Amino acid sequence: MTTGFIGLGTMGAAIAANLVRAGQHVRVWNRSPGPVAALVARGAEAAASPAGAAQAEVLFSMLADDAATRAAIVDGGALDALAAGAVHVNMATVSVAFAREMAALHARHGVGYVAAPVLGRPDVAAAGRLNILAAGPAELIDRVQPLLDTIGQKTWRFGERPEQANAVKLAANFMIASAIEAMAEASTLAAGFDVPAAAFLEMIAATLFAAPVYKGYGALIAERRFLPAGFKMTLGLKDIRLALEAAEAAHVPLPFAGVLKDNLLDGIAHGGADSDWAALAQVAVRRAGQG
Repeated sequence: MTTGFIGLGTMGAAIAANLVRAGQHVRVWNRSPGPVAALVARGAEAAASPAGAAQAEVLFSMLADDAATRAAIVDGGALDALAAGAVHVNMATVSVAFAREMAALHARHGVGYVAAPVLGRPDVAAAGRLNILAAGPAELIDRVQPLLDTIGQKTWRFGERPEQANAVKLAANFMIASAIEAMAEASTLAAGFDVPAAAFLEMIAATLFAAPVYKGYGALIAERRFLPAGFKMTLGLKDIRLALEAAEAAHVPLPFAGVLKDNLLDGIAHGGADSDWAALAQVAVRRAGQG
């Protein structure tokens, strides 16, 4: 099966590398050439354009947002280059409205479209242990399932409409941001009484909240390890805005998402744009006058 891959950021490069490692013929494209060269050294084939990468039976894309996806897939000619009957698997976290638009565009071109955003940071992607949130026609997901099994530990199916997977991803990222904010504020409260934040967070992650999000992000907060970012504050802000947009469209109040949006803006305004979104902890610490 010929496979194309567009978008070789930290997540995309790790996912594409796993496809290559599994023996897939993968044609790759990225705006900057460095990640392409690294994958070619592993056995991938370089494409000169998004359209070149789309000369495949299955095209994966992992791009930053709606605009970047539109630029490569629509404006960059990838959609036009896909053969009738091919399948595009969009792994990006995009808006619900854009997912609907993409599904309609692909249908008009006679091309399958599956939304498959993922849960997991770059190290999880490199290990092939992602959780994949998939939605789209069942027969299309069935067709690409062997490839999804190569890059993830489980594929969770959420319906026949691609936007359903994007809604799930936005809801999940909203919960991650909420957990980070809760740890940020609670550890700052403990620190206000001379209890080290690291001691508080170690206890929380081992008892009441013994879960990956609390353990992983709790460690980042405890160690003040916000660079290099696994997931930048700017991307977190984008996803919270998309969650608010989706919630408004579905008439679902998300009052805490408004707090998260403002706190992410605060962190970015104070120089944290490239920091991991765990740096929400710095916002809480600064507001408490602790650093």
